[in-house]
Amino acid sequence: MARPVEARPASVTSGGAIVLGHRRVYIVPSRLGLLFGAALLILLVGSINYALSLGFALTFLLAGMGIAGMVQTTRNLARLSVRSTRAEPVFAGEPARFRLALDNSADFDRPEILARHVASGVQSRVDVGANMAALADLPVPAERRGWQPLGRVMLETRFPLGLFRAWSYVQPDSRCMVYPRPESGALPPPAPSAQAGGARAHAQGSDDFSGLRAYQPSDSPRHVAWKSVARSDTQHSRSDDMLTKQFAGDAMAEMWLDLADLPASLGLEARLSRLTGWVLAAERSGAHYGLRLAGAQIAPSRGDAHRSACLEALALFEGQ
Repeated sequence: MARPVEARPASVTSGGAIVLGHRRVYIVPSRLGLLFGAALLILLVGSINYALSLGFALTFLLAGMGIAGMVQTTRNLARLSVRSTRAEPVFAGEPARFRLALDNSADFDRPEILARHVASGVQSRVDVGANMAALADLPVPAERRGWQPLGRVMLETRFPLGLFRAWSYVQPDSRCMVYPRPESGALPPPAPSAQAGGARAHAQGSDDFSGLRAYQPSDSPRHVAWKSVARSDTQHSRSDDMLTKQFAGDAMAEMWLDLADLPASLGLEARLSRLTGWVLAAERSGAHYGLRLAGAQIAPSRGDAHRSACLEALALFEGQ
């Protein structure tokens, strides 16, 4: 008979790992186990009715195998150590990939351990070798920006016979940063700046060509890809069809991405999505860009660290 499920936390080690003690592992017969028990009962009644010695031997042999299987099912989960690893940031709409490290310090294997995220139902099945660790990957849906905690996870096993189901609950202290869903689109034309001497200034010299991007009115005519324009139909060419050459040594003027520049009628989430798309586009273009939000700003810069700081500020923004 299964022990009643208690709302008590599993023991946590000093390193943050959760150890599944025997008192935290619950076990009940599976559907196959109930059928097995019914078959044993029929065998026992028949053996008593007809006084069959071989029937008694078979009944008790099978019952002993079932009890041994129950012990092994509990043993497969008990004393397992569970710890969470760092979850990489994702954008809203993408799955947040949480990873649980299952550490087995015992001298026997622990096959067929199922990790299931309770809220979403996503699951991962792993085998943990003796004195080894295995990673259970849980791609949990992330629909809202901000910090998303992992929540409750159930660990389950039916090894070795499938007659019993043993399980335990853990709730690791793990969370994932969810950035706003990016809106695809071109960058806004940078406003002229007296400090920067214009929207863009390009370095002179032997800069290496690095690619093309969409033309902006503030671009120098010397950097327009005129060959690409010439190949198009000049009668139907427009400024938004033109391309500008980019060089690895370009010295970019400061570009500010400001929440206040977007109309409030779009709604907060739509404006944050557009700013997220602009941050990604500015980083791809190699611009030096800054971010202004209500009551806070991030100075213009570029690079992965700056990009992450801007996206995190957008994800955690709580203004209107």
